[in-house]
Amino acid sequence: MLNKDMKIDKSVPIPLYFQLKSLILEEIQAGNYKTDDSIPTEKEISKMFDLSRTTVRQAIMELVQEGWLYRIKSKGTFVSHPKIQQDFIKKVESFNDQIIRSGMTPSTKVLVQKVIKVSPDVAQHLNLNENDKVIFLKRKRLADGNPIVVIDTYLPYKTCSFVMDEENLEKKSLYSILEKYAETTVYKVDRVIEAIAANEEDARYLNYSVGKPIQYFSSVGYTIQGTPVEYSLARYRGDRSSFEITVSNENK
Repeated sequence: MLNKDMKIDKSVPIPLYFQLKSLILEEIQAGNYKTDDSIPTEKEISKMFDLSRTTVRQAIMELVQEGWLYRIKSKGTFVSHPKIQQDFIKKVESFNDQIIRSGMTPSTKVLVQKVIKVSPDVAQHLNLNENDKVIFLKRKRLADGNPIVVIDTYLPYKTCSFVMDEENLEKKSLYSILEKYAETTVYKVDRVIEAIAANEEDARYLNYSVGKPIQYFSSVGYTIQGTPVEYSLARYRGDRSSFEITVSNENK
């Protein structure tokens, strides 16, 4: 139950829905509500703070849209899993390192590990010829046992063939394995992100619902010489991850 000592100040020019939203968020962040706990109904909150149902609904809907709450029809509103703050957009770092820094335990399940003929799209991203071969890896990455992302990765077989002999892809990060040789060490990564809807494969691998938001990353990793050595397509659950970007204007 929300703390009865919390107050909404109707004398200040701060919107009432925003004050209520902040109070609910404080309760969640303080740990007074755990993941999957239900919060009071709109009617109960309205009575508790003497607010209109419209005001209460707006506060709750914004928390749902921001990923703090989720709704189940005819059952109520519940606290979501906390989002994992990730900043790999702005640095070269493995998933394992990101999750460990978030205070969680990472794990990996290798779904596919094989050598295939390169497709035109992959060949273009890795600067390969049409008859070249690539190593194809499909991995599911988890945090505290919960699926977060599925990643399809392509590596030039000619330079990365040693990866096929690696037996600990579920224990070691791919980047640490590639660091075995200077010519395969990832020095720089270009990434493109877009929002898409989850498909049936996402639902199966990520324990997710079709149509829910996916954060889709297309990444190309380069060696220090500027040679592309990794092409990855990652599909993150939109309700479990947020990504940090820093923008600065060095000319000012």
